[in-house]
Amino acid sequence: MGLRPFSPGGQPAWGSPARAVRALRILGVDPGLRITGFGVIDKSGQQLVYVTSGCIRTNEAAELPERLKTILDSLSEVIADGEPEHVAVEKVFVNVNPQSTLLLGQARGAAICAAVSHGLPVHEYTALQVKQAVVGNGHARKEQVQEMVKRLLRLPAAPSADAADALACAICHAHGGLGLGGFATSGLRMRSGRLA
Repeated sequence: MGLRPFSPGGQPAWGSPARAVRALRILGVDPGLRITGFGVIDKSGQQLVYVTSGCIRTNEAAELPERLKTILDSLSEVIADGEPEHVAVEKVFVNVNPQSTLLLGQARGAAICAAVSHGLPVHEYTALQVKQAVVGNGHARKEQVQEMVKRLLRLPAAPSADAADALACAICHAHGGLGLGGFATSGLRMRSGRLA
């Protein structure tokens, strides 16, 4: 399969942190036909704890059904290993190329099927909502999202763009998709609409 967990600082990818206090585990998914990002976090009170993240890469030479199966099977493996209780998925937006939008929608459908086949609730957020919740700017660049995900989850290194988008989706859901109101932002300041 194309499953590649990201393990910053040599942390074990599936060695989930001890959950002494009952934590809510959230899987975020950034669907894509070529690369689907995933990220798992725990929310305990106002604290967010990184569990794992990574990318699912499909074989671009393969037929569409086989590529969708890779996404479905790989996310099913992530769910079985990570045991999330909620899944947050980024919504598809209509872009200039209708064919690309259709393919992205099918990748997203495979991701949703993986979640519902495990009996998990699926929550959907637009890219604007996710960026607003994590960066404070709905039009933030990918690099800004990566940096804020790194800061909010206290990671030693920034995850890849796709994994960061998935983690951002999980963070957005952890705070009700309502923006910065729920974030523990001690030590951070707002500057030009962004946390600094």
